[in-house]
Formats: sequence, C-alpha cells, structure tokens
Amino acid sequence: MEPESPPHYGNQSSYPPMPFFSAGSRTCAGCNREIGHGRYLSCVGSFYHPECFRCHSCNLPISDTEFSMSGVYPYHKSCYKEQYHPKCDVCKNFIPTNADGLIEYRAHPFWNQKYCPSHEQDRTPRCCSCERMEPRETQYVSLDDGRRLCLECLDSSIMDTNECQPLYLDIQEFYEGLNMKIEQQVPLLLVERTALNEAMEGEKGGYHHMPETRGLCLSEEQTVSTILKRPRIGAGKAFGMITEPYRLTRRCEVTAILILYGLPRLLTGSILAHEMMHAWLRLKGYRTLRPDVEEGICQVLAHMWVESEIMSGSGSNVASSSSSSSSSTSTKKGKRSQFEKKLGDFFKRQIEFDASPTYGDGFRDGNRAVNKYGLRNTLEHIRLTGTFPY
Repeated sequence: MEPESPPHYGNQSSYPPMPFFSAGSRTCAGCNREIGHGRYLSCVGSFYHPECFRCHSCNLPISDTEFSMSGVYPYHKSCYKEQYHPKCDVCKNFIPTNADGLIEYRAHPFWNQKYCPSHEQDRTPRCCSCERMEPRETQYVSLDDGRRLCLECLDSSIMDTNECQPLYLDIQEFYEGLNMKIEQQVPLLLVERTALNEAMEGEKGGYHHMPETRGLCLSEEQTVSTILKRPRIGAGKAFGMITEPYRLTRRCEVTAILILYGLPRLLTGSILAHEMMHAWLRLKGYRTLRPDVEEGICQVLAHMWVESEIMSGSGSNVASSSSSSSSSTSTKKGKRSQFEKKLGDFFKRQIEFDASPTYGDGFRDGNRAVNKYGLRNTLEHIRLTGTFPY
C-alpha cells in the first residue's frame, strides 16, 4: 500500500484573490507588464491583471470560487486534479481516497503499475509471466489452463516442444562454456500444466517451487503428454493445441526435463537453465543435497544465464529462432525489444529477491559463495560436504 497526501484544493486560498485598486507601480506576474491604475489581483505575493490570472494547465482565466496552487502556479480545481491526482492503470479512473482522506493505491514494485486496491479483489487478471494487471482497454490472451498472458510476453512466448529445441541447444552451449557439458541426451518436453502436475506426482522425490511449479527434472519412467504443435491465437484465446504421449525410458539418472508451455523465451530459458543444473548434479553423481543447497545452486545457474542474456544485448541466431512463430521481426533477427530487455531484468530480480527459504535464501547463499570462491570451487565444496563454502 502506498498512501499519498491528498491534493490540496485551494489550500493556500479558499477564495479568489481579493481585488484591489492600484495605487502605485506594480508588475503583472502573468504578462510582465505594468499594472498601472485600475483593478488588480494579489495572490501569494504576486500581482495580476484580473484577466491575466490564468490556470497554469489550460491557460484559461480563473474565476472559480476556489482554486489550487502548485508552488507559485495557480490552477482550476479540476485542472489540478487532472494534473496531479493519480489515475488507476487498470480502470483509468482517479484512484479514490480512503476514509482518512488519503489517496491509497497498490503498486507493482518493478513495473510501477499503480491501481485501485479494489482490483485485488475483483478478479482482475494478471499476466502469468510479468505479473502486470490487465488494463480494462487491453485483452490478455487466455491459455487453456486458465493462465493469462499479456501481448508483450506473448510476443516471445514458446508454445511447443519443437519450438523450444533451439533454446535448449543455446543453454547446452552455455553449460559447455562453463566446462559443464552434459554428455547424455536428455529429452526436453514442453507440457501443459496438467501434465506437469501429473509428472510431479509421479516423482518419488524432489522439491517444487510454490505457488506454481513451471519446470521439472525427472528421474522416473513415465508417460508424459507433450505439446506437439503450438496453439493458434485468436479472439484473445489460445486454441487448437495438438499433444501426443511420450514414453520416458530410464537410460541414466535423468529421464527428461519438462517445462511449462506459453512462457516468454527469457523466462523459459531461466527455468530450463535451472532444471539443467538438477540434471548435471544427478548425472555427475552428487549426493542427495539439502533443498536449499540444490535449489540454491540451480537458481545461481538460472541467474547466470539470464544475466548473460541481458549483458549480450541481443540473442544469438540460434536462440532467436525459438521465436520463429512470433510476430516480432526484431526477435527473429536476434535483437530484443526494449520490453524484452526489461523483462530480463524482472526475471533476474525475481530470483534475487525470492522470499522462499529454499529458493531465495538458497540462491543468495550460493551466489555469495560463487562470487567469493568461483563456480568450480563452490561445486567441488558441495560435492565433498553437501554445503556451500563460507
């Protein structure tokens, strides 16, 4: 909640300036000419011809019973409200004052989207990716599992398994660049929320990020329904999705990586980088680790990947082809829009300020260790002791 002092309408003068008759030389603050003999107005130490006392916003003369001041500038009461009273970014109305006469609103800490407190109870949808509330004049896209996706996040969203493969190759190259190549071929499948939840129930162990899990590294043999063809988008809805069953066979410690469909490339990539680290730890024979240590170091790798994408300024040609079905020509060329760059900062901050003891505190402990001792030494310490070095 962000309370603000209410606008003070007429707080410095409840009535129009008192008219006086000039008895000497005075300069009008409106036209900078000498007032001379005749009527003039006095306000906050300045003098005006009556016709020069004008609203600083609309420039029309002020003849109302009350007016408002901002510094030395006079305003019509209605113009002052239009200029300084905040409007809701959802309903576009003036944000109402509360019982104490204060302007009370809610604001997203990253996007600075201001909105009436009532929208937190009236089922106004949020984008499942960037968390912004849906403005009344804009329609977010409805996915078939009830999630809503804003049009900017939709622009770089990854919708099916085949579309995600170039991003998978990109992150494999990222791991190779860290001398952490994964030798085994681990299937990557994009799935619906229902399939992800069913696969999660089929796993004997593991820790999951609440309130919603968006990625899994599987070790058990299962049959998973994967998305074969991206849905079509029309009339604000996604429809026509084609899925097929995929039988996972256990050939090593990891049977597959599952990622929730419909998320932007940078969010999909951060989730994939996280799950790849789970796979790397299992395939390298790391012992069963404490949740905060394993999830923490996986979040460190996710953070490192997002940070590398932000630093690069533009995606590689391989990575950009993951958005081949996007309408954004700039994304196809590998250059990110200003929104996508900001989205990367948002996902990075989500990892950094996660309040979860397992994921958030685990990341912060792991990140401190990596910054102090380096990734390789931190991983070796985890292998030997099951803890982060301090």
